[in-house]
Amino acid sequence: MSNPDELLVGISALVESGQSNRMSLTVVAGGAVITGRLAPEAVWRERVSEVLKDSDHLGAFSGVFLVDRPQDRTGSADPDGSAGPDGRGGAPTHLHFHLARILQGNVGIPETGGMYRVAITDVSAWTVGDFSYSDH
Repeated sequence: MSNPDELLVGISALVESGQSNRMSLTVVAGGAVITGRLAPEAVWRERVSEVLKDSDHLGAFSGVFLVDRPQDRTGSADPDGSAGPDGRGGAPTHLHFHLARILQGNVGIPETGGMYRVAITDVSAWTVGDFSYSDH
């Protein structure tokens, strides 16, 4: 298992603590380039749940995203970032993108942006900011 990038963990922790959704980031994970804005995990889960709930075919899955939300976790992290007494808490392990696109050639998929969850340990390269393409 690879070690998580400390800078990405710090960025993710700030997004989580500040409940901000304004941090733009572009990452390479598994060969895919993903660009968008980070969201706190709880906000991301709630939004995915809302989208699924409104679907005739996928509504049954909406509740999965509301189980064990970060604010429901009772374990607190030690100052060194390790897990709390229940094995949870500590440093973030995933980036939660919203308004995100997978870049393929000169196209972002989907055009309107999607919701992606990426393990920090899977990120092989990253930069602050997002990429946009113009037809001009």
